[in-house]
Amino acid sequence: MESGEELNMPHVISALVENKSGVLAHVAGLFSSRGFNIDSLTVGRTENPGVSRMTIVVEGDEAVLEQVRKQLGKVIDVLKVSDYSGRDIVQRDLALVKLNAPAAKRHEIVSLIDIFRGKVVDISSTDMVIELSGPEAKVDAFVEVVRPYGIRELVRTGLVALARGEQK
Repeated sequence: MESGEELNMPHVISALVENKSGVLAHVAGLFSSRGFNIDSLTVGRTENPGVSRMTIVVEGDEAVLEQVRKQLGKVIDVLKVSDYSGRDIVQRDLALVKLNAPAAKRHEIVSLIDIFRGKVVDISSTDMVIELSGPEAKVDAFVEVVRPYGIRELVRTGLVALARGEQK
């Protein structure tokens, strides 16, 4: 590890929160007021309709991570905070990528989509929209490989993650 690299380590934190209005704004405000940058934030319902899971990716050293965990734990609507750092997790990021796709290049583009196990979800005479999901690194790699074709638009969901095995 190069000097200073540990300062920019991405950390994945999962927070189970009450599914009610204002909770997301409260958590985002907490991060903002402390000067913590959120690299990625996703929120969705869980198996319990009254509970949502926030998956938060922050970059920083161990001190920043500790502060994030402590501050989240103080929020009344936060039911449980799990730090996935160093744990075996299943993670996914979803991307929709609209590419320039002239007829002469479509075969090449479709071959790349197949290699990355993506799916064409829309096509027109000039472009196509590709859906791709997987670990963040896979999505990053796909985006870089298709960039020369011309990305018209790109949207990503941000990371969602669950720990492997039994919850403790």
